[in-house]
Amino acid sequence: MGRTSRESFSATDLIARKQSGTALSHAEIDWFVRASATGEIPDYQLSAFLMAVFFKGMTIAETRDLTAAMVASGKVLKLKSIRGRKVDKHSTGGVGDKISLILGPLVASVGVKVPMVSGRALGHTGGTLDKLESIPGFRTNLTSREFERVVNKVGISIIGQTDEIAPADRKFYAIRDVTSTVACQPLMVGSILSKKIASGADAVVFDLKCGEGAFMKRPKEAEELARLLTRVASMLGMKTTTLLTRMDEPLGFMVGNALEIKEVIEVLKGKWVEDLIEVTLALGSEMLLLAGRAKKRAEANTLLRSALLGGKALQKFEELIKVQGGDPRVIADPGMLARAAFTFNVRASRRGYVSDIDALAVGEIATTLGAGRLKADDRVDPAVGVEFFKKRRDLVAKGEAIARIHSSDRPVGLRCARLLKGAISLSAKKPAARRLVIGRVGSRGN
Repeated sequence: MGRTSRESFSATDLIARKQSGTALSHAEIDWFVRASATGEIPDYQLSAFLMAVFFKGMTIAETRDLTAAMVASGKVLKLKSIRGRKVDKHSTGGVGDKISLILGPLVASVGVKVPMVSGRALGHTGGTLDKLESIPGFRTNLTSREFERVVNKVGISIIGQTDEIAPADRKFYAIRDVTSTVACQPLMVGSILSKKIASGADAVVFDLKCGEGAFMKRPKEAEELARLLTRVASMLGMKTTTLLTRMDEPLGFMVGNALEIKEVIEVLKGKWVEDLIEVTLALGSEMLLLAGRAKKRAEANTLLRSALLGGKALQKFEELIKVQGGDPRVIADPGMLARAAFTFNVRASRRGYVSDIDALAVGEIATTLGAGRLKADDRVDPAVGVEFFKKRRDLVAKGEAIARIHSSDRPVGLRCARLLKGAISLSAKKPAARRLVIGRVGSRGN
């Protein structure tokens, strides 16, 4: 994956060729990525190139070369001192998606090394780093050496992307965000895989969300991305498994940074939150298979359930908090977490079953409250968010509280409570149950 060419090309020529649908060579893509990352190619030309890719696409070979060039734009963590196969997990983002914070400690508690590089909230989806940083003192900005030491000591570390890891991706993503080219599969694959390969993982389990609250609305679209991810990862020597999971309603009962940490602690203490645990066990089983810790999914599932119900995962989460500078007393006393100044209940206008909770609307409401970001430099309020008392298929009485808004501003909270009421649908009949895990795509032989 190293640089194979120091040739210089014409950015204008490469953009024109891509606009005509011509496939670019490895050397051309390598040069364009490197020159964009260093500023040799100005942002307006990078924008034109990304727009050309958005409309004309890339071949499998081009997508592979783009990913490899992004990896080579920075430092590749080797993590040589960590024994055994190292397995990470990546989600394409969802509302109330706190899975990583349950899954990582759980998988580490049964002996798998989990070096996890995560992201921040942007748009309507939450960010793992923001949630962790709502724990007093928790550090997500470890150096690569500290990262490796923590994984060796605890079995897991969760950090953000450093300046050294795939710097070209940060440049590309910033431009994609403002040119509406985020939803382009070759560019998505390059972005996702380059960070994971550069972060030192041997294998990755991907959680591709699809539904009203996800970037990809249709399962077919998510499956196409899963197959492209798997194929390119295999070409670059990384084993992957991808699960397709629903994101039509929020995961769990809490949406918001401190609120979600509170729910994570409750689940690790034994509270059975069906949707969270279903997705966590499915992803965790795939991680154990990729690590060689289990040979069959049933065996992996049994190991994980035992660790979750026996308190091993909770102990591992407490260790992680302590070693990354957080206050471990939050485990015993979640009341230490930030709390909003105002709360407003949303009540049912009639008797019925909860038939739908619009995940996209809930995510946008949480962002309006301050739990997320519209721009990368927006400040996040750890205390605010949405709490649900009822979920899909639950029966509610007229006047019963279905949800609660947590707000730091009274007028904003009242407005969001009205919006939230409109995002919750009731029906006279109990809706049918539906599976959250709806598909799987694995590497050959996996």
